[in-house]
Amino acid sequence: MRKVRLTVRPAVPADVPALVELRLANAEAHRVLDPAVYRIPPRDAVRRHFTAVLADESGPDGILVAEAPDGRVVGMVEVLRHSDPPEHQILNPEPSAQVHTVVLPDVRGLGVGSALLRAAERWAADRGIRYLSAGIHHRNADAVRFYSRQGFTDGGISLGRRLG
Repeated sequence: MRKVRLTVRPAVPADVPALVELRLANAEAHRVLDPAVYRIPPRDAVRRHFTAVLADESGPDGILVAEAPDGRVVGMVEVLRHSDPPEHQILNPEPSAQVHTVVLPDVRGLGVGSALLRAAERWAADRGIRYLSAGIHHRNADAVRFYSRQGFTDGGISLGRRLG
């Protein structure tokens, strides 16, 4: 596998347009997997989300980007901290977060996703997070394969049922 030279760094407000495009492209790809589950969010809502997260420097969540030598943002990883379970529940509290990795199609297979995930793991560990999860749709074989190669294992089964 050929690797691409990258800089992985925390996202800054100037990255918001690239983050919006990554999110919307990812939404399009997921909508193909299962249109009953996935939607294309409004562009302005996505822009507001990334703007707010990047404005809250002391917030619980983080966004890192992969930048190619030409300055183009070619991928991102979002680290979203989970809340601790309420005191009345039986789960032990464990600092944890979910990761969402997006890489542009033209640079997939070049180590971008791996570099982003390694940086996300460092970012999370530096903030006391001890467990990362990745919610993957069962039809997204490429994502399942990617996260499995990165050491993610089956964390359990989530069962659900639509009502009505």
